[in-house]
Amino acid sequence: MLQPSIEAEMRLFTKQIADEKAIQVFADNLRELLLASPLGQKSILAIDPGFRTGCKVVALDAQGKLLEETVIYPHEPQRRVMDSQHVVMAMCAKHELEAIAIGNGTASRETEQFIRSIEVLPKTIPVIMVSEAGASIYSASDVAREEFPEYDLTVRGAVSIGRRLADPLAELVKLDAKSIGVGQYQHDVDQVALKIN
Repeated sequence: MLQPSIEAEMRLFTKQIADEKAIQVFADNLRELLLASPLGQKSILAIDPGFRTGCKVVALDAQGKLLEETVIYPHEPQRRVMDSQHVVMAMCAKHELEAIAIGNGTASRETEQFIRSIEVLPKTIPVIMVSEAGASIYSASDVAREEFPEYDLTVRGAVSIGRRLADPLAELVKLDAKSIGVGQYQHDVDQVALKIN
């Protein structure tokens, strides 16, 4: 049987190794997210998908300015498919939107399927799944409240999703890297070592 001090030493040593590996995974994932290719200055329809509460939809101009916002209900339990299709088509036409960004959270696949099922939507408009990592943190942040004081969290989240497609780096630098959530157990590792990396 190991002596208590050797046991503690071994536990500390293995924790340090595990922390180093976890921090490396976090750093790699964060780097990949921050350096994702930007779509550039395009007008975007951004959708924060949801089931019961609906999908939050915003139209952004080429500079990321919010032009219009609404909620559609293409999924259960409301299942207002035709109304939702009309809203999407009207917003795309009205604002001459060039891309559609869909957050990759709850109901994302169903929302992508719904958007792709709109036959009259021009096929030249790309439909792109966007990481929602940290979007809820941004939505509740002082920065978001200052920028959009008259809008609620859900609208701010949809705006963030659209801006992440246009320029991921510019949008994600608004957040503390730890709150983006691109690594498991990042709050359990050595916080000093995490901050350095």
